[in-house]
Amino acid sequence: MTRQLDDDGRLRHLLTIAGLPAALLTEILDTAESFLPETGPPVKKVPLLRGATVVNLFFEASTRTRTTFELAAKRLSADVLNMQVEHSSKTKGEHDLDTLFTLQAMGADVFVVRHPDNGAAAGFAEQVAPGVAVLNAGDGSHAHPTQALLDMLTIRRHKPDFSGLTVAIVGDVRHSRVAHSDIDALHALGAREIRVIAPPPLMPAEPGNLGVRTHDRLAEGLAGVDVVIALRIQHERMQRTLDITPEDYRRDFGLTAENLQALPADALIMHPGPINRGVEIDADIAYGPRSVILEQVRNGIAVRMAVMAMIAGGRHRV
Repeated sequence: MTRQLDDDGRLRHLLTIAGLPAALLTEILDTAESFLPETGPPVKKVPLLRGATVVNLFFEASTRTRTTFELAAKRLSADVLNMQVEHSSKTKGEHDLDTLFTLQAMGADVFVVRHPDNGAAAGFAEQVAPGVAVLNAGDGSHAHPTQALLDMLTIRRHKPDFSGLTVAIVGDVRHSRVAHSDIDALHALGAREIRVIAPPPLMPAEPGNLGVRTHDRLAEGLAGVDVVIALRIQHERMQRTLDITPEDYRRDFGLTAENLQALPADALIMHPGPINRGVEIDADIAYGPRSVILEQVRNGIAVRMAVMAMIAGGRHRV
């Protein structure tokens, strides 16, 4: 795999959480904290990336990730180009790498890449010029590192001692890049226990290799947890793979008032979005007093600011 760190152990790309040391993850979270005031949105403007060009190169649709990366880059004073691939020469048959090389020739310094194929971001990182960074904004079912970092920041701001935490991830863990990155981050930061709760077809293929405990009953899996992360359920997969209706999934695995009776009163409720209301989580739970879902969105701006500042800030500091 393309090296994420330079010879001094600093970030040069961010492609996956796997293999990153806890000290570096903590440095990213600490840097993100510096962009977060006690109340309100992250800081409005700093000059750390003045003169840099950040390209959001999204081959898949996105709301939260793309817009928070855009806001983060602009708050670092970078120039930002949002590449709408569906309106690009890709529709005429242009290869993804030719798109990358063309934008690089225009002076791009950072590529934020979302792609449907596992490993696509790492493949791009192998091709960019020295000094150009690639940030993985989600590749297939492989990884979503900044989502994991914003999840860890959100948890840490409420429950700072990871060594005492039990975290449950509910839903389609097998196909979830968010779950894979969250599991890597939780292990690196020393979480006491990670649980996966899902119907058997959505369990990871080899959960033992991930270091997680599996549960196929929601109440059993939620007992005693400190944090529960619900994952988006893809409606198209429920009929084809699960042989279960959305109604049945909500009854057995949805975060509803009835199903959360086993959840401790001080547990955090999280979701990476977008939410399927009334399937994996009910609206009154998603926006209720234990939910930190909107905090996740806010913290995502700060985390993405931190990553870009740490990778590219030194090259463009005025």
